[in-house]
This record gives sequence, C-alpha cells and structure tokens, in this order.
Amino acid sequence: MATKTAGRKARRSRFSAEFKQQALLRAVKDGVPAAAQEPGLAPAQLYAWRSKAQQQGQNDEAQRLQQSELARLRRELARVEEENAFLKNGGGVLREAAEVKYATMREHEGEFAVRLMCRVLSVSASGYYDWRKRGASKRAQARAALDAQAEAEFKAHKGRAGSPRLSRHLHRGRRQVAMSLRRQGLRAKAARKFTATTNSNHALPVAENRLQQNFTVERANQAWVGDITFIGTDEGWLYLAVVMDLYSRRIVGWSMGDRMPASLVCDALRMALFNRRMPRGVLMHTDRGSQYCSHEHRDLLDQHGLIASMSAKGNCYDNAAMESWNHSLKVEAIHGERFATREQARAHVFEYIEVDYNRNRLHSTLGYLSPEQFEQANAA
Repeated sequence: MATKTAGRKARRSRFSAEFKQQALLRAVKDGVPAAAQEPGLAPAQLYAWRSKAQQQGQNDEAQRLQQSELARLRRELARVEEENAFLKNGGGVLREAAEVKYATMREHEGEFAVRLMCRVLSVSASGYYDWRKRGASKRAQARAALDAQAEAEFKAHKGRAGSPRLSRHLHRGRRQVAMSLRRQGLRAKAARKFTATTNSNHALPVAENRLQQNFTVERANQAWVGDITFIGTDEGWLYLAVVMDLYSRRIVGWSMGDRMPASLVCDALRMALFNRRMPRGVLMHTDRGSQYCSHEHRDLLDQHGLIASMSAKGNCYDNAAMESWNHSLKVEAIHGERFATREQARAHVFEYIEVDYNRNRLHSTLGYLSPEQFEQANAA
C-alpha cells in the first residue's frame, strides 16, 4: 500500500511547470486527446491542468486590475496633493480678476504645471499664454509690487504686525495692505488666553486706587504701571516683571527670574528709576499681588518719593494698559515659540522689549508711532 502511494506521488511530481505549459499549448493547438496521447498523459490530467491554469489566469487578471486601480488612485492622490500645495501658495486669488490669477501663475510657473494651475484657478491655458504675450497690465504689476513690499515688511516684523501697522510703514491704504496680506495668506500672530500670576490673597497693606483707569497722562514720569507675567521653557517658568510709562507706553524697567519674589518687582522698579533719572512724585500703579504689597516694595516707593496705587481685587480693567502690553508680548513674541532654556527666553524677551517694542512697534494710542518716536517727537 505504501509502495503504491509513493509511486503515485512520484508520478505526480515528475512533471515540471514548463512541461505542463508546453503540454497545454499543444492541447490548444491539437486538442486535448491528441496532446495527451503523445506524451503518454491521461486526458483528465490535461483537463485538470487547463482548469487550474484558467483559474490562475483569472486570479492574475484580478490582481492586475487591482494594481491598475491602485496606480490610478495614487496618481489621483498626487494630483490632489499638488493642487493643494498650489492652493496654499496662490489660493488667495481665487476671487480676483483673471489678470491677478495670471500673475500668480507666472510667479509659480517653475513650481507647478500650467494646466494644474489653470484648473485650480478656473482659467484657460490659452488665456494665460495670451496674457504672457501681451505682458502684465500696469494694474497687475502695481499689485505684484505691493504684494512684494507687504510680504517683506510682514517678515521684517516677524509676523507680528497686521494691516493697520503695516499700512503705516508702507504709506499705503489699510484696505490695500489688508487685501495684499489676504491674497498671500499672511496673517498676524493670533491671540491666546493666559492665566494670572499674582496672588492677592494675603494680609499685607493695600494702597487705594489713585489711577482710577485714567491711562492718558500729559507728561513723562507722571504715572507708571507694573505687572508680572511668565514665559514657559523646557527648564520651567521664566517670570518677567515690567514697568511701563503711561505717557509713551514705553517699558522703562524690567527684570526676569526663575522665581517671583518681591525682589523681582523691586529690580524692575530700580531699572525704571535709573532709566528715568530718579524722578519723584510718580504714581506707581499695580495690582494687589503680594510682591507689590511687600515691605521691600513699599519701602522702595517711599525711599524715592513714589505714590502707590493699586487695582481693585480681581478687576483687570483697573490696569488695562499693562494687560494690553502683556497680551502683545504673548501674542507677538511668545506664542508659537519653544525655548529649550531660560537663557533663550531671556534673550528673546530682551530683543522684543528693547528692539522691537520700544523702538519699532507702532502704537495706535500714540498715533501710530513707536514709544521712542513718540517721546522724541514730543521732547521739550
């Protein structure tokens, strides 16, 4: 019994794939009975081989169709991704006139296919090529020049300035600049909410509110406001205390540290006193944080003849000018940044205060002058 089984297995295994293929070719040509007779095969064997070959062929065809469909989908995905990439660069002109679209296409012609750009912007290739032959109109050229200027100014201000301030720098209409920024997909950094840092739950003496939300003063060193804020780093918080002169909105004193003891706000106040040549009689307005109510800070005020003023408990409007500055700092300089160390954050904040804000940032309250420009323009 074992010998018969072995013999059958031996007969089944003696036909190679090439042999079967040739036998089936002969069967197609001469018919199964004739093709089976010459090599000494049973017709049933050939029929079995043919059936298996046909089934395999169907599987191969199905696999080929699947591969073809997969290739088509990949081509479609690549097309959509390329269109989306172009939309990110030139999608801001979808509602503009044809000439504006043509100018955008000309700008990106080396990066994207003309037909792709025509399809995305719903214009004809022939119209585009005719426009190229004629040359861009003066209006389109002027718009392209404004776009280049607006983009350069936007980058120079590190993405912090929107159309109100950029229009002043460019000496162009605010609406024109706003439309240019929108065409190019340029948007000033957006706001985020930040939590309070000071603790007003203490038993230390509190000064009355002498400022009474009067944030417009007539001269320098008439009223200062102060506050503490914080910046996150991979090493932990970096705390920043600042003093602002309400007259010019200039930051006249600041101090940074990895903690926020009373000495932090005192150091900022000492810098303000030194920078402003030790004025006396200045109204110093803050919130009711324990640092500002501390003996150290109150003694510093008394020593230099400064007058303490404090906001009502939990009322951010009483120190709105300072809250506005904190907002500008976070939105324009901190949001979107990551600092590996506190030293990196220190350098970044220093540049924002002493270079960008005090000297270059145009302030709507100051008639779109920077704090330094305002003080120089109004110097006696």
